[in-house]
Amino acid sequence: MEQQGIEVPRGLSGVVVTDTTLGDVRGREGFYHYRQYSAVELAERRTFEDVWHLMFHGELPDRAARVEFTKLTAGLRHLPGPVREALPAVSRATAASGPLAGLRTALSLAGAAAGFRPVYDLTPGERREDALAACALVPTLLTALHRLAQGLDPVEPRDDLPYAANYLYMLTGEEPAPREARAVERYLISTVDHGFNASTFTGRVIASTGADVAACLTGAIGALSGPLHGGSPSRALDALDAIGTPDRTDAWVRDRVRSGERIMGFGHPVYRTEDPRSRMLKGIAQEFGGPLVDFATQVEERVEAVLAELKPGRELHINVEFYAGVVMELCGLPRSMFTPTFCAARVVGWSANILEQAGDSKIIRPSARYTGPVPPAPVPQLPSAPAA
Repeated sequence: MEQQGIEVPRGLSGVVVTDTTLGDVRGREGFYHYRQYSAVELAERRTFEDVWHLMFHGELPDRAARVEFTKLTAGLRHLPGPVREALPAVSRATAASGPLAGLRTALSLAGAAAGFRPVYDLTPGERREDALAACALVPTLLTALHRLAQGLDPVEPRDDLPYAANYLYMLTGEEPAPREARAVERYLISTVDHGFNASTFTGRVIASTGADVAACLTGAIGALSGPLHGGSPSRALDALDAIGTPDRTDAWVRDRVRSGERIMGFGHPVYRTEDPRSRMLKGIAQEFGGPLVDFATQVEERVEAVLAELKPGRELHINVEFYAGVVMELCGLPRSMFTPTFCAARVVGWSANILEQAGDSKIIRPSARYTGPVPPAPVPQLPSAPAA
């Protein structure tokens, strides 16, 4: 008799599938970390390059190592010739879907053009080199695809600008003000990694097959694009637009809940308290101040109150998307670039997970429970053709 599989919750919720040294999310505490450091504290005190170094090398750099790592990664931002030539066609083909869809094609092409080989065949150092190159190219690809879709020429990356400032520079063509650059950098750091979320797990599943880094990242990008995962920062801001004024909040929320719709920007599958990323981003938004921030704060308060009334015991608080949208709007990013910006951060976390998974030769291959018609059923003969 064939051995039956082990029953687990739908969506693998709460199921531990591997060990990791990269970080963890403590949902009941409202806390998450990268390696041994609080992710929020890292966002407040360190640079994006510092956190990238931490995820790839297991330690925060000292000043000399920071300079060396920043110079190394900045030099990898420039697009290879074949990729640059193909981008206008990629942009035209994906114009209706946006830069994240274009990135799936462009990054796959970049990996092929660079000769990425299966991680199964590479040394740890070679895997890291491929991952560094891919991470460095993602902001360049995203901003180039966005600008091409707007009828603008891509902006060449600047090696003298840090990761976040260079990203904004390539997006707008203008060097950003320090306040905006630092706000975006803090957002990027806060979203580098977040446990075994859907996109991270997707990347690790592909890595477990031994595929190349670009293939792993392309799959992770596909998972991130879904509105139930990374595709909702702009939708949370759209909700503010739909509400319009604070006095309309209660009726708007009740209407959505009664019709079975999700309130984007609220609730999280792991946290049972306020999302610590949102707490930090709310603080960044309040540093800017203004009507949008005041309105978002009022809406947050009323939505949580109405959800507590309609869904008692559910603990539905704001998640990272709510104030992420507000901060990115305040920093001048177009809404079509909200999720791509999330991707520009998370690619580092995905890559660190891919590198870790590549060190394990066991392929991830779960089972499914068949619930269809009882087999084996006789295969019917194809009826004879009617006589002419």
